[in-house]
Amino acid sequence: MRKILLALPAGALLAILFFASFLTTEHEESDLSLLKEKYSQKYTPPVKHLEFEILQKPFASPQEVTAACISCHNLRHLEVMKSNHWNWEREEYIQGRGVVYIGKHNVLNNFCIGVRGNEPKCAKCHIGYGSTTDGLAIESAKNVDCLVCHDNTETYVKADEQGGAPEKSLNLNLIAQSVGRPTRANCGICHFYGGGGNNVKHGDLESALFEPTKALDVHMGTDGSNLSCVDCHTTKEHNISGKMYSLSSMNHNRVTCDQCHGETPHDKDILNEHTLKVACQTCHIPIYAKEHATKIYWDWSTAGKLKNGEPYEEEDSLGNHTYLSIKGSFVWQKNLQPEYFWFNGTASHYISGDVISDTSKPVVLNELHGSYRDPASKIIPVKRHRALQPYDPVTKLLIQPKLFSTRKGDGAFWQEFDFQKAAAAGMKALNLPFSGTVSFIHTDMYWPINHMVSSKEESVTCKECHTRKNGRLAALTDFYMPGRDYSKVVDFGGSSLLLLTLLGVLAHGSLRIISAFRNRK
Repeated sequence: MRKILLALPAGALLAILFFASFLTTEHEESDLSLLKEKYSQKYTPPVKHLEFEILQKPFASPQEVTAACISCHNLRHLEVMKSNHWNWEREEYIQGRGVVYIGKHNVLNNFCIGVRGNEPKCAKCHIGYGSTTDGLAIESAKNVDCLVCHDNTETYVKADEQGGAPEKSLNLNLIAQSVGRPTRANCGICHFYGGGGNNVKHGDLESALFEPTKALDVHMGTDGSNLSCVDCHTTKEHNISGKMYSLSSMNHNRVTCDQCHGETPHDKDILNEHTLKVACQTCHIPIYAKEHATKIYWDWSTAGKLKNGEPYEEEDSLGNHTYLSIKGSFVWQKNLQPEYFWFNGTASHYISGDVISDTSKPVVLNELHGSYRDPASKIIPVKRHRALQPYDPVTKLLIQPKLFSTRKGDGAFWQEFDFQKAAAAGMKALNLPFSGTVSFIHTDMYWPINHMVSSKEESVTCKECHTRKNGRLAALTDFYMPGRDYSKVVDFGGSSLLLLTLLGVLAHGSLRIISAFRNRK
């Protein structure tokens, strides 16, 4: 009877725990079911552009298509012309600088380095037409390219080196009659190929995401939720939410997981407690560059070599360029484990003309801000891209070389393979000094990883971080993490308690044995 009375409370406690767990799991599954139901309702266009009379007339130029779009969607072009997608810059507050305008015109990267002077080439990914080095194209509404974002035929493509103009062979009527909500193809045709090729820049944005499986991205998988980019990157007045910290500095207009999943999405409290300091991506994106390799190192110092007076290229076994005369040497990798940083949503940037104060260490081109003590900071996964790129050892400025031209004679590196001439022409375009000497310096860029989300079964496990050696978070040393870190005082105290407990048990047992032995006598 006594055993039964003791077992009842324990049984009741177990039942309560089981019931609570069951309810929570049901709640979680209900939330996910609602999300799946919401996004399974695919978008249906409210109108049929095919039937519009104005789209029946033959279009001699893409600007005529824009005029037809504006005749119905009046004032929408003005929204586009206010966006950073159009202007390639935005107003930002940067710690230590104040309010500045930054963008592709004045922020350098460690891939193709900079836009200024190379606009006709770079504008293949601009949402406008007629880009030239004078920058006047963005002042004309007729140059707004509606089709690059709204074509639903998946045939619209920009021409090479034509300032943003589309291929001349396109059927503009067919495309104009088939416009609609942006698809993955519209976004991916630019964002998957940033830096000059598939998956060069981001590592988590690449051509495999045109038709991904759940194994590649659990949200975008065509065999799963099949989400499009604009399901998360929502738009208001042609301003698209979400930011790339290669160019952005402020913590606003971001896209976060908890906007759909809430701040405590797990059925276990211990996991929900992690969300205070660990971003969802940190656990749920254990690897990136799952399908195709991404570029992790770019050496500009080897560029310019020729064979028989002609530029050449070399490839690895996967078809990735490992050397190009026009760009230098590269290292590619796939199935990469991210590096991890504290990040509070703000960043600072190297801006053209900044003097490098310490040339003995890599120049960080987009420093991510954050720390354990910052309540707004969380640990995020990051791709770090390293490079060796040109700089002026006299002025201590990074050099933005002029790369592109359609002819020889104006200093473009891709025509003349002369770094001194390219540096002089590029720095002149930026109105910055150049000493005449070109050297090379190591630089780092940080690319937060947000795509290629894995299922919960494939997410990072506890022991991959909570381990003494070679854990994923080994480089973050500004906080105490159980299982990884230890304290001599705590360890001594714990060991002493264990020893005292053991001695107590032995002493108690010995006394019981002695007592029993004496009682028998």
